[in-house]
Amino acid sequence: MKLTLPVAVSALVFVFSLIWAGQLVRTHLSGTASVADRFETVLLDLRISLSGQKPPPDDVVIVAIDDETINAIGPYPLPREIFAQLVDRIRDAGARALAVDILFFGTSDDTSDTMLADSLARLPSVVAGAARMREDVAPASGVPIVQTMLSPAPVIAEATSTGLVNIVTDSGGTPRHAPMLFLTDKGLLPSFSLQAAAKYEGTSPTVTEASVMLGNRTIALDFGWHLALNYVGSGGSIRTVSAGDLLDPPPGFSADLDGRMVVLGVTATAVGDRLSTPFDPVLPGVEVQATAIANLLEGTPLVRTEAIRKFDSAAALLITLGAMFAMFLLPLALASVFYLILLAGWVPICIVFFGQGVWLNATLPFAASLPPVVGLLITRQVADRIEARRVLQAQEALSRFHAPELAERISRDPSFLARPKETTAAILFVDLSGYTSLSEHLGAAKTRDFLKEFHTIVVNVASAEHGIVLDFMGDGAMLGFGIPEADPDDPVRACRCAFALEQEVAAWLKASGRDRDISSVRVGAHLGQVVLSRLGHDSQQQIAATGDCVNVASRLLDVAKDHKVSVVLSADLVEEVQRTSAGPIEIPRMETVSIRGRQQDLKVNLWASGSGKQPWHLRARILVRNDADWE
Repeated sequence: MKLTLPVAVSALVFVFSLIWAGQLVRTHLSGTASVADRFETVLLDLRISLSGQKPPPDDVVIVAIDDETINAIGPYPLPREIFAQLVDRIRDAGARALAVDILFFGTSDDTSDTMLADSLARLPSVVAGAARMREDVAPASGVPIVQTMLSPAPVIAEATSTGLVNIVTDSGGTPRHAPMLFLTDKGLLPSFSLQAAAKYEGTSPTVTEASVMLGNRTIALDFGWHLALNYVGSGGSIRTVSAGDLLDPPPGFSADLDGRMVVLGVTATAVGDRLSTPFDPVLPGVEVQATAIANLLEGTPLVRTEAIRKFDSAAALLITLGAMFAMFLLPLALASVFYLILLAGWVPICIVFFGQGVWLNATLPFAASLPPVVGLLITRQVADRIEARRVLQAQEALSRFHAPELAERISRDPSFLARPKETTAAILFVDLSGYTSLSEHLGAAKTRDFLKEFHTIVVNVASAEHGIVLDFMGDGAMLGFGIPEADPDDPVRACRCAFALEQEVAAWLKASGRDRDISSVRVGAHLGQVVLSRLGHDSQQQIAATGDCVNVASRLLDVAKDHKVSVVLSADLVEEVQRTSAGPIEIPRMETVSIRGRQQDLKVNLWASGSGKQPWHLRARILVRNDADWE
């Protein structure tokens, strides 16, 4: 294999491709959002849909302030003393820890706030805080920087822990990550979900370089200590208990909160936040927080770590490089198929890994490789067109010195006839009688014009019968049939060409008035083995046909002169024509002649000028003549 593009162009395209792919890889490794992430979310949702809903977590229960609760108690927000009662009921039901996804910002009244604070203090709990993040500055670690923060009322904040409920959404608004840490002016603050999981486990979380430890469990995290959310299903997939049933239990009601992590939040219509997820376009925010807590407690988040991002990046670079080398070295169709196979192979890998909870980036190899491949494809097409135009121009130039068939073969296969080739061919010679005296009184310029007209007729007649002119020799020419490739009709075509040449040249001489100077046209043709080869020096060669067949055909012109005829065809040629043509050939005269320089005599068939004895199935195709061109 060799490069299909010039080295300089290949190097330039290769460098730009590496720059493009490298920039996307660098962005991916840094955790920075890019245009490719917009497409990745679509493919991620497709994988989530294919994997289907998952079993709900055993340890997490949502207590929801739903429509029934609002209808029974009153409009939202509920009084804080009601929340205090609700917290007490949750504690009495045996809950192990409580995460309140409600922002108790500002004071209500001292009594209500104190009641709620006392209730929260009697149970391991965390309440929600919210923050506005700085978007102009981001630390190298990727931890979100808090600009302003909304905290619970002081008395409530002192009685419990506060965690920020901010989450990271994609361009479509779908929560994809839950940050575990936030950078505030007082230092790092654990998130709402991390604090809730820690309360449940009864331990403090330990943050390592790329993970968080809760007891004896290590949860791998994405860049900037972000947890990749792994959703259970649509709304209600996580077991949910109505807060109204806890406050006013119906007959036979059992909350079954013993030993559970309870997440208290709002699901009532038009109250609280709603977020779009792969399973549900309007999932309540409390269920998103409950999902993050369940992922931490059960160790089931999507695995998207620095190592996974490096694997994505390596795959993107390898696919890009593989596609580029294929485009450089292979034909376009084969290279395109190879590239599609690479991409198609990456998709099932992503699906299989996702089934194991590993989030590979399905889009990155596409985004990294597609623009370079398309650019190279266009470059290849432009270069191929330029090369095709160059080859065509070279072929046209070469065809001025070789027959078009030979020129096309040489341009397509420069090694053609690097080794001589033996084949069966019909060789035909034609010349004019009386040319020497004519050229003497015409002069050089008019002689050239005369020969050009003669050679034009020879080329036209030969081309009409799919023969090629191998050489022009002043007033003569050498033609070949079966060169460069043999055909069963070559003998018939050679015969037709012989008669057509005699007729066309004779008609031209008569129309131009040169028949007074040129006494006759002589044509000789023979069929036999010839050797096709390159003759000459390594730096200057020509395609030639040699062998006994060529010598005999040349000597047949002498036979025509001696016997005062115009067309001489060897018996070998005529017999082959009779064997393959539609009927017998009427031969006016047959002779056995000796060939100068050849020991064996040869049987030949002779036709006089204008005898009209050639059969209809050998008559040459009618050529349109413009007598004015011959004057």
